Amino acid sequence: MVNFLIFGPPGSGKGTQSVRLAEKFNLVHLSTGDMLRAEITAGTDLGKKMSSIMATGELVPDEVVIEMIAAKIDKTKDSAGFLFDGFPRTVGQTIELEKMLGERGMKIDLMLVLDVEHDELVKRLIARAELSGRPDDKDTVVVENRISVYKSKTEPIINYCREKRLYQPVNGMGTIDDIFIRLSDHMKKFV
Repeated sequence: MVNFLIFGPPGSGKGTQSVRLAEKFNLVHLSTGDMLRAEITAGTDLGKKMSSIMATGELVPDEVVIEMIAAKIDKTKDSAGFLFDGFPRTVGQTIELEKMLGERGMKIDLMLVLDVEHDELVKRLIARAELSGRPDDKDTVVVENRISVYKSKTEPIINYCREKRLYQPVNGMGTIDDIFIRLSDHMKKFV
């Protein structure tokens, strides 16, 4: 099994690319946001636990997120591997993910990071707001803050993965298809 992390600032296209890449390489697309919502909707024990935490406005603790991912991995053993979309978000989560994967005889094989020019990110997010109606993408102050938070939280993970020779920057400029080809070329080396 092979495991990829895909990162990029808001508007970089990681969600769009993740779905396509997971399908092409027979990977399970693991988006923790989607997984949280699915657990809550399904009314699982884990979902009930997360719902009560989120109702107080708190973030779901790392150990709960790791438990949720571990459960998904344990239920999905017939795939070629996993594509982690926007997770982990901290070095601590990265270490916990590595530990959990190691317990299953797995590892992180590659961290793909979409590099997109700042002005292009803002342009994409505003365009996405027009299409999806997401109000948080319409406000440039909010958009700038989200990009800033991404940079401050993610750079330590990038450095951590760079030291382990897992980091692979990918040009995130151009068409969806151009970016998909670039990402695929890097992933082919592992699948």
